[in-house]
Amino acid sequence: LAPSDRSHFGSSCNVCVPAPLPFAREGALLRIPSVASATVAGARRQGREGRGRASVATGSMLGVLLKGTLCLLLSIYAGWSAYTIRLHAVNEYGRVIHEFDPWFNYRAAEYLAANGATKFFQWFDHTVWYPLGRPVGTTIYPGMQFASVWIWQGLQHFGVDMSLNDVCVFTPAWFGVVATFFLGMLTYETTRSVNAGVASALIMAIIPAHIMRSVAGGYDNECVAISCLCATFYFWCRSLRGPWSWPWGIVTGLSYFCMCASWGGYIYVVNMIGLHAIFMVVIGKYSACLHHAYSLFFVIGTSLAVQIPVVGWTPLKSLEQIGPMGVFLGLQLLEFCRLARAHYDMDETKFAAFRRKVFLAVGAVGAVFAAILFQMGYFGPISARVRGLFVQHTRTGNPLVDSVAEHQATSPRAYWQYLHQMCYLAPLGFFMCLIDPTEAKWFLILYAAVTYYFSAKMNRLILLMGPVCSALGGIAASVILEWALGETSTMLEMLEDPPEDSTTSKSKGGAAAKKGASGSQAQPSKSKAKKKPSKGEMMRVFSEIFEPFIVVYEESTGLRKGCAISALMALFYIVSDFYGYSHRIAPPLSQPSIMFKGRQGDREVIIDDYREAYWWLRDNTPEDSRVMAWWDYGYQINGVAQRTTIADGNTWNHEHIATLGRCLTNPEKKAHNIIRHLADYVLLWSGGGGDDIAKSPHMARIANSVYSDVCPGDPTCSGFGVDQSGAPTKMMAESLLWILHGHNQKAGVQANPRLFKEAYTSKNNLVRIFKVVNISQESKDWAQNPENFKCDAPGSWYCEGQYPPALQKLTEKRKAFRQLEDFNAARGDQESEEYQKSYLERMSGKRVL
Repeated sequence: LAPSDRSHFGSSCNVCVPAPLPFAREGALLRIPSVASATVAGARRQGREGRGRASVATGSMLGVLLKGTLCLLLSIYAGWSAYTIRLHAVNEYGRVIHEFDPWFNYRAAEYLAANGATKFFQWFDHTVWYPLGRPVGTTIYPGMQFASVWIWQGLQHFGVDMSLNDVCVFTPAWFGVVATFFLGMLTYETTRSVNAGVASALIMAIIPAHIMRSVAGGYDNECVAISCLCATFYFWCRSLRGPWSWPWGIVTGLSYFCMCASWGGYIYVVNMIGLHAIFMVVIGKYSACLHHAYSLFFVIGTSLAVQIPVVGWTPLKSLEQIGPMGVFLGLQLLEFCRLARAHYDMDETKFAAFRRKVFLAVGAVGAVFAAILFQMGYFGPISARVRGLFVQHTRTGNPLVDSVAEHQATSPRAYWQYLHQMCYLAPLGFFMCLIDPTEAKWFLILYAAVTYYFSAKMNRLILLMGPVCSALGGIAASVILEWALGETSTMLEMLEDPPEDSTTSKSKGGAAAKKGASGSQAQPSKSKAKKKPSKGEMMRVFSEIFEPFIVVYEESTGLRKGCAISALMALFYIVSDFYGYSHRIAPPLSQPSIMFKGRQGDREVIIDDYREAYWWLRDNTPEDSRVMAWWDYGYQINGVAQRTTIADGNTWNHEHIATLGRCLTNPEKKAHNIIRHLADYVLLWSGGGGDDIAKSPHMARIANSVYSDVCPGDPTCSGFGVDQSGAPTKMMAESLLWILHGHNQKAGVQANPRLFKEAYTSKNNLVRIFKVVNISQESKDWAQNPENFKCDAPGSWYCEGQYPPALQKLTEKRKAFRQLEDFNAARGDQESEEYQKSYLERMSGKRVL
């Protein structure tokens, strides 16, 4: 090339121009004119730029592939973690059903597998709640049992030899994986971010708030219900994605039906969706899609839910579920008004007046109709558990409900124990959703706010915080990670690429300026600006408030990079700490109550007193033996010992449990006069800790709520208990409970051998069993005679028992317990109202004159 031609390529022409080919004549290229030389140079430059773009495109595709592969691997790891972290109890103690309620659930699954669905729903069990019995099929949420039996049958069909017991043991762990998957999908749907979805799934897999109710062996309703809850919420948000996504409301209704079949917490789910729907209307986000999706969900879900015997018609009668039904009716009116406006071509003023008239007219008719139904007693009362979520104090007024530790208010320490680092990340994710909310994000925001309120009222409901904190924590973690990696990656590029010389920079800047002036490059930027979504109102507010900080952030490159590195380090610490904590706390959360580990000398042993006591009953007592014990242990006695029990954890009959409490807290002789007509054996938990002495104040309060002569004038039975030194009060010292508990173990304490005879004491003194002397065989035969059952119709399967005639005087003394909210009952019972007022004042620490 001529020297003048080389100027087109800059100073690096010798590098750009290839060496002449061996067969080319020297000077052949020298005859190319200057213009032709420039054309060749331009072509070569374009070729290099084309190869660069192709390289960038290839790199981009490779990056997407690598990112997708990484997300897939992390999702698989989340599922694997969700499963393995729940197997500690199985690895330590074997495939054992533990806790109390799981034993009833397992026994119900056995009955379903052996007898089929028809007999299951007509199962009246006379070996529980003696002598009354219980219609199990119509008082159980059967979803988990059906799922387990179907899984077991499916495994049998494919030749997998796995017992029903083992399937029930592993069911919580399996559904823990399902819940993890749907929570990740819910987060993705609310944010449209794969990174946020994967991060949320990783958190949900190991968060203690979810583990505590889904460990292998903990065969309880919540382990399946949380999976159904996450699925229902995901499908609901999915149904609102776009104008034509409303058919997903069908799947939402089906998923809600599964929730109804699994757990009484379905009331929370339907109210949560109803609240979100009405909130969308209030903020002006009503659409035909919202109407169609909610209508499909409500109609299909409710139509299926009422088929479940334990649910029945409560979705249309219970005050706890009247809200979602009202939302459904309101959406129908809104859709009617929308269609009428389109048909009659109303302007805004006419439409507002028309809609107001429609709502006033329908509202007036509805109010009259509701008032009539109230007077007829159509609507059911709010339950004590739900009522306790709205009262100012931590007591419900029902000593039976208040006796359950799960129903007490949640302490700040409990949040840290079950949520750990999510106590920091989740609020951050909450505010990130507020900055630029969408319909789906609004659901997550409402979900978090409502759940936090109710979880603070009742310790048990911290379980519901697990999914939403995982979602919000995943959102916060993914946003921080993406931003920090973006900042640090640009910093690395700056270190790798040397700064360009001033001449080149100026020439590029001049060329860019010329192109901008000619408009050839300005047009695409305008189109991009048009396509960029406008910020929401909340985003604009935040922008105005934090504008000075945003300016500093954008101009301070070094500060930005430093903050990014600090954020990465903080996030790494939070994630690693949360991961380690979750794996440390998983074994204690998996600890079964029916057996545990202890130390004898220098060696670790398994303390198995409870099962050994139940096995003793099973192997050494007649099959028709009746065992009296506090209601906590009824499920285990019935499931492991296979003996008839007086009461269990269903707690459906307050008065019957009060009778049981009276037996245990009465003086020995008076107690025996009742027990001899009801039981052959009395079982107590002893050995300290949470034994029956620790629970005895609740026994007395529950008994006194029905039998006012147990603790006259003292609803809290403060005269029944022990002082700080362990010395009993006079009432406690005379009680049957104290005597049997300390028989031949406490000085001067011994049971009357003509009334009760010691039959068994476990080797670690955790369980004591006494045989009732001189039982009434007449009462036993009478109670077991089918002729004395009370059937709801001739030939019906629903036939409850009755108390023996010998206990008639006792049953006449009791007064049915009444809640303050039971407005369907006749008013004017001043004694009941005064009792509850005094009870609440005393339990709250107020001095009653």
